[in-house]
Amino acid sequence: MNVPSQISAAVNEWLSPVFDADTQAHIREMAASNAKELEESFYKNLEFGTGGMRGVMGVGTNRINKYTLGKNTQGLSNYLQQSFPGENLKVVIAFDCRHNSQSLAKVVADVFSANGIQVYLFSDLRPTPELSFALKHLKCQAGIVLTASHNPPEYNGYKVYWQDGGQLVPPQDKEIIQVIESLNYADIQFTAKENLITYIDQEIDEAFIASSIAHAGFNTPQAYKDNLQIVFTSLHGTSITAVPQTLAQAGYTQVHIVPEQAEPNGDFPTVISPNPEEPEALTLALALAEKTGADLVVGTDPDCDRLGVAVRDLNGQLVLLNGNQTMILMTGFLLEQWKKQGKISGKQFVGSTIVSTPMMLELASAYGVECKVGLTGFKWIAKMIKDFPELEFIGGGEESFGFMVGDAVRDKDAVAATLLMCEVAAQAKAIGSSVYRELLNLYVDHGFYKEQLVSLTKKGREGLQEINQMMIDLRENPIKTLNGQRVIMVEDYKNSTATNLLDGSIEALSIPKSDVLIYYTEDGAKIAARPSGTEPKIKFYVSVNAPLDRMEDAAKVEAELDIKINTILKELSII
Repeated sequence: MNVPSQISAAVNEWLSPVFDADTQAHIREMAASNAKELEESFYKNLEFGTGGMRGVMGVGTNRINKYTLGKNTQGLSNYLQQSFPGENLKVVIAFDCRHNSQSLAKVVADVFSANGIQVYLFSDLRPTPELSFALKHLKCQAGIVLTASHNPPEYNGYKVYWQDGGQLVPPQDKEIIQVIESLNYADIQFTAKENLITYIDQEIDEAFIASSIAHAGFNTPQAYKDNLQIVFTSLHGTSITAVPQTLAQAGYTQVHIVPEQAEPNGDFPTVISPNPEEPEALTLALALAEKTGADLVVGTDPDCDRLGVAVRDLNGQLVLLNGNQTMILMTGFLLEQWKKQGKISGKQFVGSTIVSTPMMLELASAYGVECKVGLTGFKWIAKMIKDFPELEFIGGGEESFGFMVGDAVRDKDAVAATLLMCEVAAQAKAIGSSVYRELLNLYVDHGFYKEQLVSLTKKGREGLQEINQMMIDLRENPIKTLNGQRVIMVEDYKNSTATNLLDGSIEALSIPKSDVLIYYTEDGAKIAARPSGTEPKIKFYVSVNAPLDRMEDAAKVEAELDIKINTILKELSII
């Protein structure tokens, strides 16, 4: 085999008797007929990113399979025993609709049980937010969900949750990785102790739905709910097990489910990508909305933590909202409800991320509430809740179509968020307004903020090198102007520095290190560059803003903001 020595060593290890015959045969077949695929499968170990570990399923150290997940689980078992000495260790495991998710979940359960750890395993597919809820509800020390979120069908993944219900953050993440890397594949205990595996379903479902309604329901009169026409699609994913049930129990009677996408299917046959961030994914839902005259369209990704939303504009046409817009709408609604209930005392906060709309800061300030901003990923918002127990968490989100309502679920949660968006829509319609009008009202009050995300996909080993080089070039050749405006501040989260380009002063950033660059221009534009932690992409986030004096001027101001965004993207040579 003409492959680098470190890859050859990894391949030879996987040809040892530690690995099953089918795995060895597959490797030999790749070595004989597809050296490129062999290299891609073994050139590195899969790593934890912002959303856990995701990768293509197959054999090898850079693939999702029983051995890579088994080694993770063995390492996590060892770490749990070190972290909670003498305690009765418990974990809960969920899985999504993807190919092999159920069988891989059972492998993970087997390894935990083989290490003497009590396992609660969902008997069938369930939404990721229900895993976070169940972890706290069952008083477990950790949780795992087998999912690749909205990635293509060939992917799967492994998300780890800690005792508070949030995903792993420092120092646990690095400590667990060290334990995993210290192991050999021969150390994995695969032989299950079946008496330690308990299957769970309806009891947890009922508690989860009740909690979702308690956090995202706001005493909307039944007549308002009956008057709201909703179209919902699960995009072949897990939300079909929770969202329709939650809406029904909350009192929403006019819910039209897209039938072609209601059956869970890891091939996602009706969409190019099962990602509600992509307009194409909601094509069937929009068609059903036109047929039924729906006011609101909601679609969720396969593991039900993201939601895409479409609403009627001022002309009655269906338009897709982006993640920043849905976040602003839901946050604004929550803040107003808390204010009406007299619950805002100055000891509350909302959460956002460094690449999301700066409008969250303006909105929070208007209500006398703090807006805490962290790195990309809801694990950082969950960490805020843990780090500031003296403050109440109202809600929070990020631009990537995720939102979290309250603290019962410590991750983005499309179940509660779907219900919350229905509450927004029902109450708006009842007063002769609409979701779209409520968004424009927020722009009038706080400024019109417009964002756009551009993702460049760079697959494989060469793609990773290209992404790394792009970030190096941005650092070595710093941007001085954009759209005729001076760049006045550069935040480099890899170096933890914020450099004021007007006076040369440098301040330290308190947020943990991450490979992110953010530029601020003198007219208030914000541009961020960030390699994805879960996909082979580099992402560019652009935010611009302008005053909006009255709703009637919205189209004109938006067109001006679009011109700004396109100019910036062209100057960055990414469109």
